[in-house]
Amino acid sequence: MLSLARPLAVSLALLISAATGHAASDVAVEVKNESEPVLCAEKDNVTIKAISPEVRRFRIEAAHPAYIAGLLRDNWDADWTDCDMSGDPVHKAPVPPQRITFYESIEYWLVGYTFESFWRPADTTFRVGDRVEKGLHLVQLWKLGKTGSYEVLVVYPQDGYWRVRPLPPPQLSAAAYGSSFLFGPIEQDGARPVVNIKEIAFDPKTLSFNLAFKDGSSGTLKLDSVDQDRMVLDAVLDKPVTGGKAFAALRSMYVTEFNNDVARIAIREPGAKGWREELLMPFAGGKATDVWMGRATHSRHNTSSPDMVFRSFSKDPNPPAKPEAKK
Repeated sequence: MLSLARPLAVSLALLISAATGHAASDVAVEVKNESEPVLCAEKDNVTIKAISPEVRRFRIEAAHPAYIAGLLRDNWDADWTDCDMSGDPVHKAPVPPQRITFYESIEYWLVGYTFESFWRPADTTFRVGDRVEKGLHLVQLWKLGKTGSYEVLVVYPQDGYWRVRPLPPPQLSAAAYGSSFLFGPIEQDGARPVVNIKEIAFDPKTLSFNLAFKDGSSGTLKLDSVDQDRMVLDAVLDKPVTGGKAFAALRSMYVTEFNNDVARIAIREPGAKGWREELLMPFAGGKATDVWMGRATHSRHNTSSPDMVFRSFSKDPNPPAKPEAKK
């Protein structure tokens, strides 16, 4: 057990260190586990939901796993063993597959893709200034790094799934994506949780994605920072998500301890003197001010994919005051 506990303790120590200077949570959220066992490594069977009728603001982090410094070989290959996707819905795209670059600066650029088909109809629009693109299935945000360009964020506008990752560590040319997250009023579409988005507008000046949800509410995801350790997003809702619905969720996959994108969870419960750490699949849920989801040991699937953290839950939509610089 020591080999499992020590890397997890390192990850949590890094989380606590990274939180310095940021507002602590003033809300404890309900953390609900709706994960189900599967044999297919390419199916999202992990669902961890965050529920609160009060939260207006929180932070989302993607941080390299604790073992990243010693990782010399990665594995991104898809594993279709024991997978049957024949029952998935298929909606043909109204236009041929295409790739478009609709924003570009020296440091960042935005690229969109239309595929031959997708599992949902493509009716969400994507906007940058006066330019509007309809029917995109995937949008990528790229950043210029020290050794070249690097994709740091993707969003699937038609179902509201996001993936983020830090810049790669020095010894790797790139790092893998892994878990996805949902942000906004989460609905159920068949067996899959989704966020129904009417429009996404990207603001290059603030590196913000402004979301208009189909239920009439709105939200913003702002890229706060990204480096070789972590990416931090600031998430704001125009009003709390009520009615027992989740306002955020992690979606991922777990087959075995050695074949997964996320395997463990740790939460900080209100008033607790320490973290509660558990294997993810049997996790029974609870109340938390911070939620960490990641790995303590290597996986054969997306080995370098980041740990994910939800934290700093607040009723206040305004950013906390930054501490004054010491004179």
